[in-house]
Amino acid sequence: MRHILIVGAGQSGLQLALGLQSQGYELTLLSNRTADEIRGGRVMSTQCMFRTALDHERDLGLNFWEERAPRIEGLGISVAGPSTPGGHPRVIDWVGRLDGHAQSVDQRIKMAGWMETFEQRGGQVVIHGAAVSDLDVLVRKYDLVLVAAGKGELVSLFGRDTARSPYDTPRRALAVAYVHGLDPRPEHPDVEAVRCNLVPGVGELFVVPALTTTGRADILFWEAVPGGPADAFQGITDPAEHLERVLELMEHFTPWEYARATKVELTDAGCTLSGRYAPTVRHPIGRLPGGGLVLGVADVVVANDPITGQGSNSAAKCAAVYLESILERGDRPFDEEWMRTTFDRYWESARHVTKWTNTMLAPPPEHIVHLLDAGSAFPAVAHRIANGFDDPSDFENFFYEPEKAAAYLEEVREEAEAAEAAEAGAAEAEAEADDVAGDEVEVEADDRAHEAVRSSR
Repeated sequence: MRHILIVGAGQSGLQLALGLQSQGYELTLLSNRTADEIRGGRVMSTQCMFRTALDHERDLGLNFWEERAPRIEGLGISVAGPSTPGGHPRVIDWVGRLDGHAQSVDQRIKMAGWMETFEQRGGQVVIHGAAVSDLDVLVRKYDLVLVAAGKGELVSLFGRDTARSPYDTPRRALAVAYVHGLDPRPEHPDVEAVRCNLVPGVGELFVVPALTTTGRADILFWEAVPGGPADAFQGITDPAEHLERVLELMEHFTPWEYARATKVELTDAGCTLSGRYAPTVRHPIGRLPGGGLVLGVADVVVANDPITGQGSNSAAKCAAVYLESILERGDRPFDEEWMRTTFDRYWESARHVTKWTNTMLAPPPEHIVHLLDAGSAFPAVAHRIANGFDDPSDFENFFYEPEKAAAYLEEVREEAEAAEAAEAGAAEAEAEADDVAGDEVEVEADDRAHEAVRSSR
């Protein structure tokens, strides 16, 4: 049986390791932390996984927390208008229903649980922060080495793909806090939904229902335009001060979200996170000093900004593509051509995520504003945009080009008008039927009265 080394114990590395393990492959997993250290450490992400990504976990029987995590049934968009004496009002607000529910499980829970499962099933876990020199030796001992650790020295093995990386500096400053005690949205209190709040020129606030180490929680996540008024977390190390700053920004820029956050508390000591990085696509094959080749996985080679919530989704999809490609390879060598072809298969979906994410990092053009605004008037538009978070390839059909957006909105209007006309026609027909039935009742009553008179004579 073939021997494979996976460096990194995140969503993609562990999902791929467990998938290959289930097929009888001999796996070694290299992690810089133990399961207990991950579980007791700081939050790592703001993950929200949509139906397709969750299905990849279900296919492998790894959806251990599905019954405990909140079922996210919708995705809402709110856009703040210009500042007024009373704050920033909402000029756009809607929620679209998801065709399949989404979920967010704190990666501290998931990664620790998956790592323990991998070990219980006979997998070998080596706790070691790998360096390039380590891989130069290890690559000779394995049939394939996969690098799924998106930070640190190993990333330097994969050169930046300038043609696919339009940004060379961070486009957002990120600040995360997991909290208990957030009240439901009063507009639709029975709907668990991801809330995307756009504040033009300032950034975005995302609110995500989640399962964390201390139970049901919500993630408050600011994406601030660098140098702008919400870029206010540098130097903050105290979690309480971090939360205070999150709430201050909410009160000023998204008062409709702040109104339900006045009683929130941090979930635990490690539940805050801040930082920034430049979104980057890298070449998928790393060449070691000794000539050996390693293949990059997920955000090692395609690192998008989290503004579209695609990180864990992309990692799960990448792991699924790589698993299928490895199984198809059989006993043939994992050579450079195979590595490139395998990445290209993943890029077929990843390219849509990258295009959408980079679009949303720029100020929105007028036609996208019109699309977002139309979500308030037309549930079909809200539904389509919301479900694009599961399948970003659909945005190619109506989102990026003004002509396609205009044609789509015209189609939606015509369908809405036709449906309204059909409904009005049906109501009119029903009213006419009621009138006819009433006339028939009156005639029948008159007949009975005449018959009664004749009988009395």
